[in-house]
Amino acid sequence: MPLTPYLHILRIPRMATSTLVAVLARLPMTATGVTLTLHVVGALGHGYGAAGLVGTATTAGTALAAPLLGRTIDRYGLRPVVVACGTVSTTFWIAAPHLPYAVLLVTALPAGALLIPAGPIARQVIAALVPVGQRRTAYSLDSILVELTFMTGPALGILVSTQVSSTAALTGIGLLFGTCAAALYVVNPPVRTPDEAGRPTRGAVRPPLTSWLGRRMIATLLVATGALFVLVGAELAALATLRGTGEVGWAGVVIAVMCLASLVGGIVHGVARRSASQLTLMVTLAALTIPAALVAGPWWLLALVLVPSNLVCAPTLAATTERVSHLAPPDVRGEAMGVQDSATRLGLALGSPVVGFVMDHTSPGMGFVAAGVGGLAFAAAGAALSRRTSEESAPQPA
Repeated sequence: MPLTPYLHILRIPRMATSTLVAVLARLPMTATGVTLTLHVVGALGHGYGAAGLVGTATTAGTALAAPLLGRTIDRYGLRPVVVACGTVSTTFWIAAPHLPYAVLLVTALPAGALLIPAGPIARQVIAALVPVGQRRTAYSLDSILVELTFMTGPALGILVSTQVSSTAALTGIGLLFGTCAAALYVVNPPVRTPDEAGRPTRGAVRPPLTSWLGRRMIATLLVATGALFVLVGAELAALATLRGTGEVGWAGVVIAVMCLASLVGGIVHGVARRSASQLTLMVTLAALTIPAALVAGPWWLLALVLVPSNLVCAPTLAATTERVSHLAPPDVRGEAMGVQDSATRLGLALGSPVVGFVMDHTSPGMGFVAAGVGGLAFAAAGAALSRRTSEESAPQPA
């Protein structure tokens, strides 16, 4: 597979350093969920439901605050947001293992709201540094690196929590957040192109919300929500299927195969001369997830059946980011990336309970059906909005 286009991206001035810092900033974020769960269940002696509440509060805080943080970056630049979020994230995660459950639950929402917005920042930096013609490759590279961090971060959190303690793991997450914030502050990667940076931001008239958050953008965000709905639902259904067959010990291998398939798909998407649209990729992702319901075991067969759908996972996410970047005016790019982050987190928040409810009342295999059908529903809503917009913008006959 020719990797030359990715090397060209990394040779762009400041791109390699900015990419490395973005990867490091995402790493502690990917470890927070599983580490918090192990701490609440193990050290604090509560159930998985109680641990889920803390995780939900953190996710909700991040989803609610992402557009506001993006708007702050648009107006005041990167460093003020990095200082505020870095200070809060470091303080909370170092203090978390020493808090009683009630205090941990209450503080999880504001801590999630001020989590370092590593994903939106990375996407803004790509839009600022990479020419338009190379952005598909750059966003594909970003999706590939996201897969790598999600393969590494949770594994490190589990390793430290089980071999040392959850207190050490949470403290390490806090220290890593602080280190990443300091690195982001020092590197200060650009979030605007040179032409955009020359225009004043403070006191400037921002494009009204309705000028860019229209039907096309909402359709794009619906597809983004649906993609994460499918992904989290398929992962949950895979775990339930393996538990039902007594092969839950192979869950890590199955999820690793899913991540590797997504990584390969992202590489191909980034170097291909032509690519399918965001909507086409999303429909493919959802439709290819449904046949996994026909497989009840063994684990290796389930992993193989999930490869085709996961091959379009990273391409779908990369195409979504590229679409948002295209539709959002430069003056509100940070806010738009924050809205995209909220949309994806909404998909995560909806996928688990909906697919879980279906499996509770049917069977683990039906979880794949619920994930795929739910994704197709989001895709249909996005397609309807896009079609209506196209019809309204078409010239009317005299």
